[in-house]
Amino acid sequence: MNNHLVKSEKNIVTRFAPSPTGKLHVGSAYAAVFAYSHAQNSKNGQFLIRFEDIDRVRCSRDFESQILDDLSWLGIKSARPIRRQSEHILDYTKALRELKVRDLIYPCFCSRQDIRREIASINIAPHQNTGLKYPGTCRHLSATEAQRRELNGESFALRLNMDKALQNTKNLTWTDPYDRLHSFSPDIFGDVILARKDIPTSYHLAVTVDDHIQGINLVTRGEDLYETTAIHRLLQEILGYEAPQYLHHPLLLNQYGERFSKRNYGSTLRSLRKIGVSPNDLRDALSLENNRQILDWIKTADKKINK
Repeated sequence: MNNHLVKSEKNIVTRFAPSPTGKLHVGSAYAAVFAYSHAQNSKNGQFLIRFEDIDRVRCSRDFESQILDDLSWLGIKSARPIRRQSEHILDYTKALRELKVRDLIYPCFCSRQDIRREIASINIAPHQNTGLKYPGTCRHLSATEAQRRELNGESFALRLNMDKALQNTKNLTWTDPYDRLHSFSPDIFGDVILARKDIPTSYHLAVTVDDHIQGINLVTRGEDLYETTAIHRLLQEILGYEAPQYLHHPLLLNQYGERFSKRNYGSTLRSLRKIGVSPNDLRDALSLENNRQILDWIKTADKKINK
């Protein structure tokens, strides 16, 4: 990680925003240490913790407490009170209302099965479309028809009209702390979902609004989210938000070359703490991207768990 650390004279405000749906694993700890190190390495830098807890079924305060305890054990704490997305629904509703007034979102009543069926009907193989790029079935529904279906109780999602949104923007580039210019078009994602009938926001909308409200000026995230950054830049432009810098870091991978998940119990900080790994040793290993040492610890933890 030292190879990626940028010395900055500006007041960096960055964040770590986990979903409290499980215990903290080393992959997420790496992301937290990466962001925290950049805040520490800047003039008057601030590091914030935010919980993306919109999924009320899977998220829990118990997991929040465990994550905060593990981060504290690592020596990482939030510079301000923690923001929970579930407590700020009105912020996302306000952004949606602005997009609706500008006719940039529309209700979509299609199920995943409907989307697969339509994609197949226009001779595009579903497996060639990451996340099933929406073919625009409901884009041209009349306001009267859409309202009738909503009042009828049908489930729906609110989608961004990608073509119309792109017509309202000029600059979707962003820079990293090395002042390198990046550009990627979000149109490959199609009309992305910004909210659902039962969940009043999506990851894309919530993270964009949160970063703006919290004054985040450096977003550090995994390189697997590089293309997704274009969606957030688009939302920033059409909502009139200032663009932060973005720094995409490599992913910490397991022995199979896969990213860690919350199902890998041996890779959780709870498991590593139980086998005697110290916070300083783990921070050093994460900072130096010493994957061999980390995997050895995980192997030892797995053996203990499976006894």
